[in-house]
Amino acid sequence: MEKSQEKKKENGLVNILINVIIPSVILTKFSTDKYLGQQLGLVVALAFPLIYGAVDFYKRKKVNFFSGLGLVSVLLTGGIGLFNLNRNWMVAKETGVPLLMGLAVLISQYTKYPLVRTFMGQILDLEKIDKAFEEKGHRDEFEQSLGKSSFYLAGTFFLSAVLNYVLAVKILVGEPGSVEFNESLGKMTALSFPVISVPTTIMVGFILFKLLGSIKSVAGLEFEEVIKNP
Repeated sequence: MEKSQEKKKENGLVNILINVIIPSVILTKFSTDKYLGQQLGLVVALAFPLIYGAVDFYKRKKVNFFSGLGLVSVLLTGGIGLFNLNRNWMVAKETGVPLLMGLAVLISQYTKYPLVRTFMGQILDLEKIDKAFEEKGHRDEFEQSLGKSSFYLAGTFFLSAVLNYVLAVKILVGEPGSVEFNESLGKMTALSFPVISVPTTIMVGFILFKLLGSIKSVAGLEFEEVIKNP
């Protein structure tokens, strides 16, 4: 068990290193003409999260809606930079991706495949929870709890969209294709972790806390029984 937890922590550090720290350092320190140059610096910086995502997909053999949008976001960043589009395109992209996630979560709640199940299914053993609620005769109550979680989750993405917009407007300077733009993009990538990820993580924790409260009170299942093993 200790080895599994250690492995999970190590993967988390690798994730931050490859998706945040390395791209930020490359963009802020090595995208000048003295080193990689503007375009090559951008390509190399974005190659790290792209390759990491491809390797992760190869290992898991599956991709979900959220990780797919993340990949699209990286590709859009590269496209805007390489084609030297106006910086307003980057601001729109930074705001639009989480906004689309939030809208997709809300819309999917009224379909047969709510995305909140996809999201929570990465953390909780939904099959076990469904079975426990059915045995207690409260299947509909769990669906109602998931429905509330869906609105909370959408709100989380909308908050991320607002924070992304503010960060992009305040930090991004210059035009795509310039050293100044690459450096500011690196700073924004570095700041996005504490400014966006931390509040979002807190909100997701709140959603999970509310959902687990319902699971315990109705189905009698403890946290350790429903959380997925790392």
